[in-house]
Amino acid sequence: MPPKVKITKEDIINASVELVRNNGMQAINARAIASALHCSTQPIFSNFATVGQLQEAVVQSAYERYLAFLRKEAESGRYPQYKAFGMAYIRFAKEEKQLFQLLFMRDRTGEELTPGPDFEASVELICASNGIRRESAEQMHLEMWACVHGIATMFATSFLALEWDLISEMLTDVYQGIRSRHIEKEE
Repeated sequence: MPPKVKITKEDIINASVELVRNNGMQAINARAIASALHCSTQPIFSNFATVGQLQEAVVQSAYERYLAFLRKEAESGRYPQYKAFGMAYIRFAKEEKQLFQLLFMRDRTGEELTPGPDFEASVELICASNGIRRESAEQMHLEMWACVHGIATMFATSFLALEWDLISEMLTDVYQGIRSRHIEKEE
């Protein structure tokens, strides 16, 4: 009978995410993970052929946590859904600085960049609420995202802290300006 598996792939990913949350992606190595799990490095390399594969799993887990953040904010009803996505993005940057930096502030050279479900949902919301073409909605979202990302980056790097009411007003002002321009173009 084979020995009972004590350390699962999920355990390794969760421990790795915690290491990233506390110390950034550079903290990911087999020894640090083994230490966090109180085991040898053997379970890590039994579940992942390379540290690179583990890092990919950590990025995926961090992205799933980010999507849960978006859902929670949207379900709270504090803001209209599209605005809730922007507020959640900024809140994620404030509360999960290292995970935010891992997902949205790392060098993506050589990576295939495909729109995620958050991008698609945002574009669909813009189309539905403004009656504009998808192409215009995509551009509108990219323009809004640049603003939201700038604010989020200030939080993620502890450069500047703003009050949530002010952030909400800023996002409304930017959205209304961008929206007016795109609606005029459509007419």
